[in-house]
Amino acid sequence: MFNSEPVVSLQKVNIFQHEQIILSDVNFSINKGEFVFLIGRTGSGKSSLLKTLYADLWLQQGTAQVAGFPIEGLKPSERPFLRRKIGVVFQDFQLFMDRNVNDNLLWVLEATGWTDRAKIKARIAEVLMQVGLASSRDKMPHQLSGGEQQRVVIARALLNEPQILFADEPTGNLDPEVSSQILKLFLDINKAGTAILMATHDFDMIRKFPARILNCENGKVIETKSSGE
Repeated sequence: MFNSEPVVSLQKVNIFQHEQIILSDVNFSINKGEFVFLIGRTGSGKSSLLKTLYADLWLQQGTAQVAGFPIEGLKPSERPFLRRKIGVVFQDFQLFMDRNVNDNLLWVLEATGWTDRAKIKARIAEVLMQVGLASSRDKMPHQLSGGEQQRVVIARALLNEPQILFADEPTGNLDPEVSSQILKLFLDINKAGTAILMATHDFDMIRKFPARILNCENGKVIETKSSGE
């Protein structure tokens, strides 16, 4: 039976940095297959909100569901099961610099319980094809451009066929042309059915690729109209 539950749902959530509330009374949901921009100035709480959703920060107040998991009270032992249902794309890549592309991806699959070598090899080939890096399997990260490294990070996030990708300023370290290419890749992934919540401060990108917008401003998360409406 088709499940129409939102892939992300927050009710009365307060987001903390250390002891301080930085976002209060956060309420929104993201449906399966939806593309949403998360905007706001540096320090407005975008990263802390994302970290709370992928269970890197503890949710202290309010309730949230992500990919069917209740985030409040999520035990550390349950976190790997959540991570198999979601993907995370970081601004600073967080690749293992001493391992080639294949081994960076292999590490994730092994860490999330894959054991069949043939299936592992096929899945790595599939995601590298998807991000346009089919011939880069044996390259080391330092042999890749910034844009190519980010494509590896996106491939890594796609390995377990996530219901949603959380992307934290994924084009923040890239030049405008490469940023556009990376965003187009995200849009293709979204069209294939994966929901995306992307934090960004690149307003040119938002104008070029209108989508739903959540704005972190003055300690609140406010829904704003996209420039395409």
